[in-house]
Amino acid sequence: MALFIPTYFAPISQYSEIINTDEVLFEVHDNFQKQSYRNRCYIFNTNGKQLLNIPVKHPNSSSRKQTKDTLIENATHWQDQHFKSLKTAYRNSPFFEFYVDDIANIFEKKYTYLHDINIDTFLFVSEALQINSNFKKTSSYGEFLESNDFRNLAAIKTQPKNLVESYIQMFDDKHGFLPNLSILDLLFMEGPNAVSFLEKNV
Repeated sequence: MALFIPTYFAPISQYSEIINTDEVLFEVHDNFQKQSYRNRCYIFNTNGKQLLNIPVKHPNSSSRKQTKDTLIENATHWQDQHFKSLKTAYRNSPFFEFYVDDIANIFEKKYTYLHDINIDTFLFVSEALQINSNFKKTSSYGEFLESNDFRNLAAIKTQPKNLVESYIQMFDDKHGFLPNLSILDLLFMEGPNAVSFLEKNV
């Protein structure tokens, strides 16, 4: 069992660890932190690295909000914007058409809580990679800390180890290789072979 923060179309570093655990435990009782992969991911477009950010509602008081209680701000059409950005960036990639219908379901579904969409992205990626999708959620903070702890991979400033293997990216001829983007970048470029890349980066 390994401990992770549920994140939005998680970075490659997170899936490099997920494929090696028999069960994922998601920490949902931690305090939500800004500037993390909890509500954002990075993709590769013609201009380079692009941020896709889910707007969230922040409490009016000074009290902290737990991950499980973090609400999405749906006043903007962020799902349409994210899906459009993915189509613009990856429509000519080798495997985009293979996965686009399943991804469309995520962007058409209405979400209230951030962790619900993060769990759905995990289930989609697990199925696409054909890896074990078994997971549990913590019932209290600090539970199962004896497990392998990979919660730090949700922090954008964390420098992942071992990500040395590169793969062909859509615009690497223009911008060079960009490491540790969203797992979607690897999936759209490598398809089923993405697992082999992840196994080389453990």
